[in-house]
Amino acid sequence: MLITFVLALLVFTALAFRGLGFLAWIAAAGVWLVGWRVTGVHSPNLFVATIGVLAVLAAVFGLPPLRRELVSRFVMPRFAKVLPRLGDTERIALEAGTVWWDGDLFGGMPDWEKLLAFQPQGLSAEEQAFLAGPVEELCRRLDDWEVYQQRDLPPEIWDFIKRERFLGMIIPKEHGGLGFSALGHSRVVTRLASRSVTAAVTVMVPNSLGPGELLLHYGTDEQKRKYLDRLARGEEIPCFALTGPEAGSDAAATQSEGIVETRTIDGVEVLGLRLNWKKRYITLAPVATLIGLAFRLKDPNKLIGDRVDRGITCALIPRHVAGVEIGLRHDPMGVPFMNGPIVGRDVFVPLDEAVIGGRERIGQGWRMLMESLAAGRSISLPALSIGAAQLATRICGAYATVREQFDTPIGRFEGIEEPLARIAGLTYLMTSARTLTCGALDAGEKPAVIGNICKAYLTDSMRQVIADAMDIRAGSAIQRGPRNALARAWDAVPIGITVEGANILTRTMIVYGQGAIRCHPFVQREIEAVAHDNLDAFDRAIFGHLNLFVTRAVRTKLLAWTGARLAEAPRTPDMRRYYQHLSRFSAAFTILSDTAMGTLGGSLKRREKLSGRLADALAYLYLASCALKRYHDEPKTRPNYALARWSVELCLFRIQEALLGVLDNLPMRWIGSLMKLAIFPLGARFRPPSDRLGSEVARDILEDREARRTLTADVFVPPPHEPGLGSLEAALDKAVRAIPIETKLRDAVRAGKLDRAPGYLLDDLGIAAGIITGDEYDLLNEARDARDEVIAVDAFEPEVYKTLH
Repeated sequence: MLITFVLALLVFTALAFRGLGFLAWIAAAGVWLVGWRVTGVHSPNLFVATIGVLAVLAAVFGLPPLRRELVSRFVMPRFAKVLPRLGDTERIALEAGTVWWDGDLFGGMPDWEKLLAFQPQGLSAEEQAFLAGPVEELCRRLDDWEVYQQRDLPPEIWDFIKRERFLGMIIPKEHGGLGFSALGHSRVVTRLASRSVTAAVTVMVPNSLGPGELLLHYGTDEQKRKYLDRLARGEEIPCFALTGPEAGSDAAATQSEGIVETRTIDGVEVLGLRLNWKKRYITLAPVATLIGLAFRLKDPNKLIGDRVDRGITCALIPRHVAGVEIGLRHDPMGVPFMNGPIVGRDVFVPLDEAVIGGRERIGQGWRMLMESLAAGRSISLPALSIGAAQLATRICGAYATVREQFDTPIGRFEGIEEPLARIAGLTYLMTSARTLTCGALDAGEKPAVIGNICKAYLTDSMRQVIADAMDIRAGSAIQRGPRNALARAWDAVPIGITVEGANILTRTMIVYGQGAIRCHPFVQREIEAVAHDNLDAFDRAIFGHLNLFVTRAVRTKLLAWTGARLAEAPRTPDMRRYYQHLSRFSAAFTILSDTAMGTLGGSLKRREKLSGRLADALAYLYLASCALKRYHDEPKTRPNYALARWSVELCLFRIQEALLGVLDNLPMRWIGSLMKLAIFPLGARFRPPSDRLGSEVARDILEDREARRTLTADVFVPPPHEPGLGSLEAALDKAVRAIPIETKLRDAVRAGKLDRAPGYLLDDLGIAAGIITGDEYDLLNEARDARDEVIAVDAFEPEVYKTLH
């Protein structure tokens, strides 16, 4: 009987590991019964009784009609008490967008071959031409330091942006726009962000959530004809007024209000909206000519229907309408993009003209906003973050080679190698996420959860990258002036962290809160079944969920004990183990997520420390997938290999720490202990990227010019005469050519042929002793002069300093 039991257990485990939960139970029972009968160690009566019991259980749990009446009917009311109760605004937010690769990760059995077979859309010929033409020209014309001093883009820059239709990148060609892909849009914003955050934000906002986006998807034909061409040509400058003093994170709680009423205008009775609102933090508001407005619509006289409260609605308000107060500016961290408040006092507009989408879209504003944000969060702020990260990588890779201390480039010191590796590794990871996510958008997806991951985790990575870059530049990083582009990137970091949903909120409530319901294979079905009192749908969902938990629990245990070697993975010898480890953590995340939801129920959304850690696990599962996908698709160079390994190892460590954080803090400690035995039976084995790997990554961006250029392909490189990155790049070229000559002099010192001396004095001794030639001496001096220039910082006359911003 022991052999029979072992065989039955093996059959069950093998089938459950493959995701065949119910079949596993049936097959295991069959093996058990056959083995029992063959051994003949039990009486026939007991054997028959056992078959009878199993048959009853099989009928109860295997026949849906019987199962519904005998099991699910009693489980459903109890389950309803555990499930979170969703209001209309929560439900709409959760339903926004689509589920893509995040669904695979949440399901615990990611299909890596499917991911690797996905081919993201590349840049079109027109997009490449635009990047090489108007974008490059705009970057050449921009003087970001001067933009800071004048507190605005120069008029000629505004004219160029409008003329070249930067404000209409997402508007289709038939409406006068450029019709760019998500990737094309992102690449433009990234390139601009590497030159000027002010210009990048100015271009970014009209192509993100705003009148253009909403009109494209929801506007009436008449509204599209009236506005889209004008928006594409820059004849209308749009803004979107969503955030108010009373409604920031909870935008649906807005007190902005519209009342349906009639007024007589020029002898004609007009059905319209009387609007009152206070909005703040609205980008482009000071110069906007067309205001997108989110407000709660009420119809107290029931002029358009039977309901008084018609819900959140979106409308277009021309700037010149009486009652609109606009033009004041906020000062977001000193970054001089246009941003300010808008107030409306008894503003009256015709209803049919103003409401985006006309009467059919009344009350649908919240859904429209959530669906649009699903795409917008995937592109704009991630692109801005990547621009800053690539700029930091480009600057620090050059600066750590050019800047010397103790007659040695500072990049050779391990203390500098460590932040250099983080800068390069995170830049690789961020750009990987951009490529895959934009590819999904261009394939027709609207991955809401992934969009929130990109917004929160890429802006947070930017914060780390810029902080490390500031540390490497040290004193020169804190002296503001034309030479210091990093300081202006530093100013912008809190803006990216805060806007379009502050990262604290996005991490603790949105990523996991939306993901747990939207991406889970069964939770949303269960909620809908309970809400609609649909016993049949609930029965299918709850037993599918049970099957999922059992099979993923088996997978988790087996993969944990075997170091994930049983996990299916692509036949790529260099990265295969990483795919397997991620499969293991995906299964572990699934069962831990189910455990947290099952034990905490609706209170989980208030346990923001736990939900935040679960969000971290899901986010780093996705980011690691992006890094592996990028490595698979790009040339298999040695620097790419090191960067991919660094990125994935960081993600694996952070997934592990997130899961441990949940396990250690589950309110029911005994459940946490049991789960930890299942998920980490051999302990926490993952570590951050090693010092050796970090040194390899750092050396690549210091010594491999092509690797550094590839990693920072979106960065605009100014001309050599321009202070900052331009002169730094020129100094790097000269410093690299001088390295063999400096090595020759140092070798002569070590050999006793020259006395030890600093810099220029050693050059003089070398030429006097005939160790270097006159040409080599000149090259050394050119390199040293260039070094002196790039390590210089700006200083101002006192009277000039008083005028600086």
